[in-house]
Amino acid sequence: MPVTMKDIARDLGVSVVTISKVLRNHSDIGEETRKRVLERVKEMNYRPNLSARGLVTGRSYLVGLVVPDLLHPFFAQIAKSLSKSLLKKGYCLILATSDGDPQLERQEIEQLLGRGLDALIIASSSTDGEVLKRLDEQGPPYILIDRSFASSAASFVGVDDVAVGRLATEHLIEIGCERIAHLRGPATSTGIDRLKGYKDALLKHRVPVNESLVSAARNVDVDSFASGTEEMERLLELKDRPDAVFCYNDPAAIGAIDVILRHGLRVPEDIAVVGCGNLHYSSQLRIPLSSVDQHTDQIGAQAARVALALLESKTPPRRKVILLEPELVIRASSQIKRSSARKKSEKALAAATTPLIPNKYR
Repeated sequence: MPVTMKDIARDLGVSVVTISKVLRNHSDIGEETRKRVLERVKEMNYRPNLSARGLVTGRSYLVGLVVPDLLHPFFAQIAKSLSKSLLKKGYCLILATSDGDPQLERQEIEQLLGRGLDALIIASSSTDGEVLKRLDEQGPPYILIDRSFASSAASFVGVDDVAVGRLATEHLIEIGCERIAHLRGPATSTGIDRLKGYKDALLKHRVPVNESLVSAARNVDVDSFASGTEEMERLLELKDRPDAVFCYNDPAAIGAIDVILRHGLRVPEDIAVVGCGNLHYSSQLRIPLSSVDQHTDQIGAQAARVALALLESKTPPRRKVILLEPELVIRASSQIKRSSARKKSEKALAAATTPLIPNKYR
């Protein structure tokens, strides 16, 4: 017969409630008692019966995570951080991927709801938030990460994407780049806001916005590397090719660098490149990639904290919006030599101080 909490309680001379609190990492159990219980649990190879616990508590102790692509290291890192934080409180994370398809995302959410999840965490591929309406009406509590919707009352955890675009673009302007391209993201809040930050930085520094340098990738969430290569090929075909490119994410930036090098150009001397995500391998590439750090681990940990607060609160908690401040990490892909940067900066400064409208038309 499998070992039960009653067996462990009887063996140690404590109550079943004490065993339960230790297994749930409750704070009001003394350290000595906690240590004794955990040692005996390990010795007796005890495994909690989650189905039985669910019948008593009315919970499944399952939290679902729906993301566009689990192969993308950004979402994989979020899932890892999220799972680690939830596990400490006895919750298990179930993963699902939408492949960037809103219809498949709807199906995945329906499947997860059928499992009686306690909460959902969603990085939605939808551009209109339609998929969230059923959750608003009758679903379990849910949290949005990475992508937000103005129409949703759900809590949100992510990075300030306008600041992401601004940081990357201003850095490229500061090193003297003049024709800065942007390989933009999808029509979600992340893609829209990073594009806004890019344009805001250009306008702030009196650099004209050239729409031919803004490249809309086919499916940059799922086929990021391929999207980066395709769009960089297009940009290099322009009569006046860019001298810098800010990419929506790191895999797209890696694809862009691959194309630049295959065309016999140099990074960053001919074209500087900045990505977004600061993924764990970005510093180990042939040309280490400059990138905007979104603090991925913090997104997962903060999302877990908000989810647990939702589950443990007796009254519906107020909506929370947690916006993490991005951080630019500069590496070789945008480190132009000082002499080259000075020449570019002087040229850019001269252009910036020249009136955009000639005197005869003013």
